[in-house]
Amino acid sequence: MTRVVVGPFNRVEGDLEVALEVEDGAVRSAQVSSPLYRGFETILEGKAALDALVIVPRVCGICSVSQSAAAAGALADLAGLAPPPNGLLATGLVQAAENLADHLTHFYLFFMPDFAREAYAARGWHPAALRRFQAMRGTAGAEVLGARARFLGIMGILAGKWPHTLALQPGGTSRPVDRAEKTQLVLALRTFRRFLERAFLGDALEAFAALGSASALDAWLDARGAGASDLALFLAIARDLGLARLGRAADAFMSYGAYPGTDGALLFPRGVFDGAPAPLDPEAIREDVSHAWLGDAPPRHPRQGETLPVPDKPGAYTWCKAPRLGGKPFEVGALARQVVAGHPLARDLVAQGGGNVLSRVVARALELCLVVPAMERWASALEPGEPFCARADPFRDGAGAGLTEAARGSLGHWVTLRDGAIDRYQIVAPTTWNFSPRDAEGRPGPLERALVGTPAGEGEAAVAVQHVVRSFDPCMVCTVH
Repeated sequence: MTRVVVGPFNRVEGDLEVALEVEDGAVRSAQVSSPLYRGFETILEGKAALDALVIVPRVCGICSVSQSAAAAGALADLAGLAPPPNGLLATGLVQAAENLADHLTHFYLFFMPDFAREAYAARGWHPAALRRFQAMRGTAGAEVLGARARFLGIMGILAGKWPHTLALQPGGTSRPVDRAEKTQLVLALRTFRRFLERAFLGDALEAFAALGSASALDAWLDARGAGASDLALFLAIARDLGLARLGRAADAFMSYGAYPGTDGALLFPRGVFDGAPAPLDPEAIREDVSHAWLGDAPPRHPRQGETLPVPDKPGAYTWCKAPRLGGKPFEVGALARQVVAGHPLARDLVAQGGGNVLSRVVARALELCLVVPAMERWASALEPGEPFCARADPFRDGAGAGLTEAARGSLGHWVTLRDGAIDRYQIVAPTTWNFSPRDAEGRPGPLERALVGTPAGEGEAAVAVQHVVRSFDPCMVCTVH
């Protein structure tokens, strides 16, 4: 058996290393390490409650809005605040804009360039992948960056700036929208839809969202061909390389639920799927630090969690904690959201081949197709002149939780105030779930399990590990606090 260390990874937010035990050309076990400690949980201790809204967006420059939403939600939960309808709609629009921009960036700039590598030069689709997705030279890069920039103009209207906006507040949003700005929102969404339907999809958003099975997805590709769109090219590549057989984890999925509506319902519901749908009990979450460079303690709920760095701890190999729900590791992300929501295509892909490289990418495509029409409805429902934010009284001592969905999955913030200041603050990010180390029982996290069996040799086999890692879209800077 040979030990191979892969990393540091490029095109990943933050630092990541993966140690592989390789036998007969395939991974037999994996240890995923987050080697950079950041410590935002400790930084927040002793600060005023509203300081969290300034500090936590700096956890990450990619998902800063999601961090803001989780912090605002935790303080709203503590204070018992309910945002007005406009505040809910504007928050949903801002967070959805960031999440969809993340999906777009992941597909075009992080994931697809791997298929332009020389290792695939003998494949028939390689010239098309090279022409479209080669880093710095492919035609897709400039096109998608322009579309993304125009789409993120929504942030300027609703949030003042991006990243690190202060517009998201416990009572809603601080940036009201007038009628002219509402028209700008509608036009920006219409422009983004045109890009998706022309370049990314080659079809109407609603048509792709209506696909109900893996066989329907195959028929969709067969009817168009690989040259019809960027997603069609990916699906042809995935079929040729067998990506539906690569990167399967434990097929246990969790979602905190995303995008609350003015009627109290969520666009994507909260829950878990572990062979069958079930409700989610956030009180069953525990963080295990057995293999983290953190002070030994029994598994604790994040509300009671502590962050005590021990960089020389024996047996540890990462700064990432190991969150577990009911003692089990769960995968989070777009696939988890769509499986929990019961989307028939996501459910059938998981029934056929589990959570794998193909199903994770298709789930992100589904969310682009499902969320843009929802954003169009939310923008149309905004009522200029009506309140966007409920006023918050001074925060009392107590505890609150903010549970939301970033692009990469379930994000939770837990805050405790004492004597008017933050006494305890804990963050469990999506990549903390997906890239967690083994727990005290030796159970691997989702990526560690997904890497087992992955080819790890020369040529094409050397790229397979990259595909599995990138299928989770890691954001390591959110993970290590």
